[in-house]
Amino acid sequence: MRLFLKTLFSKRILVAVVACIVLAFMTGLRFEDPGFLKAMRELTFDYYQRLKPRDYEPAPVRIVDIDEASIAEIGQWPWPRTKLAEMVQILTDLGAAAIVFDMVFSEPDRTSPAQLRDTLEKTAPDDLLATLSSLPDHDTQFAAVLAEAPAVIGFAVASHSTGTLPRRTAGMSYAGENPADFLVPFPAAVASLDILQKNAAGIGSISISRDDQEGVVRRVPLIVSDGQSLFPSLTTEALRIAQGAKGLIVRATGASNEAAAGDPAVTAVKIGAYETPTTGSGELWLYYTPDHPDRYLSAKKVFASADRADLASNVEGQIVLVGASAAGLRDIRATSLGELVPGVSIHAQALEQMLFEQFLSRPDWANGLEVIATFAVGAIVILALPALGSLGTAILAAVIVSGLVGGSLYLFWYEGLLIDPLYPAVTSFLVFAASSSLLFFLTEREKKFVRQAFSQYLSPDLVTQLEQTPDQLTLGGEIRPMTILFMDIRGFTPISEQLTPKELVSFLNTLLSPLSDAIQAEGGTIDKYIGDSIMAFWNAPLSIPDHAEKACRAGLTMLKVVDKLNDRDAFGFKARNLKAQTVRIGIGLNSGEVCVGNMGSARRFNYSVIGDAVNIASRIESSCKAVGAELLVSEDTRNEAPDFAYLEAGEIPLKGKSEPVKLYALLGDTALKNSKEFKELQGVHSRLMLAIKNSQFQDAHSALETAQLLAPSLMDFYGRFEDILRDLEAAHGESSAAQ
Repeated sequence: MRLFLKTLFSKRILVAVVACIVLAFMTGLRFEDPGFLKAMRELTFDYYQRLKPRDYEPAPVRIVDIDEASIAEIGQWPWPRTKLAEMVQILTDLGAAAIVFDMVFSEPDRTSPAQLRDTLEKTAPDDLLATLSSLPDHDTQFAAVLAEAPAVIGFAVASHSTGTLPRRTAGMSYAGENPADFLVPFPAAVASLDILQKNAAGIGSISISRDDQEGVVRRVPLIVSDGQSLFPSLTTEALRIAQGAKGLIVRATGASNEAAAGDPAVTAVKIGAYETPTTGSGELWLYYTPDHPDRYLSAKKVFASADRADLASNVEGQIVLVGASAAGLRDIRATSLGELVPGVSIHAQALEQMLFEQFLSRPDWANGLEVIATFAVGAIVILALPALGSLGTAILAAVIVSGLVGGSLYLFWYEGLLIDPLYPAVTSFLVFAASSSLLFFLTEREKKFVRQAFSQYLSPDLVTQLEQTPDQLTLGGEIRPMTILFMDIRGFTPISEQLTPKELVSFLNTLLSPLSDAIQAEGGTIDKYIGDSIMAFWNAPLSIPDHAEKACRAGLTMLKVVDKLNDRDAFGFKARNLKAQTVRIGIGLNSGEVCVGNMGSARRFNYSVIGDAVNIASRIESSCKAVGAELLVSEDTRNEAPDFAYLEAGEIPLKGKSEPVKLYALLGDTALKNSKEFKELQGVHSRLMLAIKNSQFQDAHSALETAQLLAPSLMDFYGRFEDILRDLEAAHGESSAAQ
């Protein structure tokens, strides 16, 4: 049963299953679209606006700002309604197209004579009360001025019942489904005084979107509903009154040219000559420009008669919004650009967008597209991982994510569309991370299994000697001159990723068995198999005087063995058309005195070697790739075995060594060393090394080019010398400049 399950849930299947589970969860989460995902998405769109905010252009929209200077000049807010009546009269006389109050006048003016009379009724003399009763009421005066002006006042939607609804001054019609049937209704409203509503040309909602109550203002409603009727917003009424339009038309799904699939939704609001696209709930998505001082006109200047002529150019034909920026009046809002601005400026920005037809929109197909993109990107990662490996898949995922972000930015920049690339990108990362982490864990487990299995094997020579002299099974050791070999498979992880555990063991057996035979044929002792590596040594437990020569011959034989295995496709990589089709190894040799013997505990020990020479051999093997050679030896090994074909690789810094170690690339046996071709190459190489040592760069380049022509198979080896020369020339140039 265990074998069946192990076979069924192979590494690739298990990784794919886990990746599919992650992808299914992320896709389902996006389909449900909980609130925190919407918040993340809107933050992304905020950053888009910060990258490319809307350019400010002068528009026929002005804000009469009740700022700190105005309060200091005129007095504490709220001002008497007679003062507001005076403002309305001035703005009307100057030719304002619409005068829009971003405020609700829900209570009588407390400075009105009638209000004072009620307050002083029990304490003031009768003649004073009679005088107050005879004076005109401030709200009545304000209403009279409103009746002669293109004025708009506000109402606010409320969460608790007030028993009142605002008057409707605009004609409302709709095309398609009735928005009152599907818009979220407001339960109640706080409206202005009835006398003011009767005399105002327009009445609109000043409330922001329900979704923006706790933070950044990203949308403003153009219409609201109580569940039975539709009401315009303050912005909508401002634009209507400025044009002299009688009403507005709301377009919804089901109208001509509007798809009716899915949930009903508002698609646009037509106000006079202007048609504005909206969200499904009838809101305008705000596209901000940085707050600009040209929008504002201090209320103080409106009452300054000396500035009246200059004031006319800023008021005539303009939509004039009246609002407050004074800090104590608590009408400060946050925008997508990260600015804190007066609430009235948000209405101004909405009007600018409608007038210039500069809109942002999140189309109704955006959610579906993002769900599909989430699934598609994750599926691509899952399919690519077994074919391309971890690195290739990571690069592919990065390219896809870059395309998503780039496409989203393009649509925002040039089309004003809001499409979220973040969630599909995060999903691809999570799918990749889960797959790669599990793949790494399983690969490490396989390597551990291989390491444990092969660590039990000993050299046949060692076993024979131990059988003949069992008294050697004691702890301790002796110092001997020895030659140590380290071998490692290049690119083992990509190879292991494309094999099952059983295939991986078969691959290692196919490779390590003939390599071990090559070592043992030359009298070497295999110390251990470390995963995909071999550690071996010569001159123990049997004495081998020419240990360095035998180690060199073993190393050359091992390279030939690997070439033969690759040529006949012994691993089956080419036949199966796997990504990794050839196997390469790196070998490092070093000679020196080490301690050799049985090491461990009285119950469990291992015949092994320790010492600095062992560490150096390991470091030499690790340097093969950087040097561009498959077989590297130390200078000590070269001196011990001089009858081989070597090329000096230079002094190489090794990890853990304070001084660089001179290394040599071992290319062949005595026959190659004595060949005419190698002697010619060796002479050119010696000239190259001498020129580098003496900083004779021209001679060095000449020698390097000749060497590359003589030995084209050593391009990797000589490619490193190109880098060395470039670095030396750069350092020499800097030194000359400093002098």
